[in-house]
Amino acid sequence: MTDELTDTDREHLRTAIRVADQSRKDGAHPFGAIVVDAVGRTVASFGNNSLSPHGDPTQHAEMRAVAAASRSLGAAGMAGSTLFTSAEPCVMCAGAAYWSGIDRVVYALSERRLLELTGAHPENPTFSLPCREVFARGQREIAVVGPVLEDEAAAAHRGFWR
Repeated sequence: MTDELTDTDREHLRTAIRVADQSRKDGAHPFGAIVVDAVGRTVASFGNNSLSPHGDPTQHAEMRAVAAASRSLGAAGMAGSTLFTSAEPCVMCAGAAYWSGIDRVVYALSERRLLELTGAHPENPTFSLPCREVFARGQREIAVVGPVLEDEAAAAHRGFWR
């Protein structure tokens, strides 16, 4: 797995950002994630679904995408897969990526930049724990690329967290 960003990676990341934009338009938090398998095929694409009254706080975009990809591909099929996400995976989502067998994570907006946008908003109590630190505690390596395209990803958050 590589830690370099390719043109195809940028396209996938922009897709995740578009999913985040759509999530906001749908009345949910502006986060989006896709999972791409080892041959470059998008196998899952989800926005956030954590808002009450119909959402579930565990239904972050990354959790939804990783779970769907894992169900679709199975454990062996997850080898070589990449999670592309509009924002750095939180502790919960990083754990899900680890346990599902994701081999690489590419994210746009860093947790630090997200905190600047959300402030102390009660719907997004952001952790100050980079996903790299979470993955470093595991027994297998997950390549991480990010933050990249932060300004593009930040656009969906502007004015949302008031």
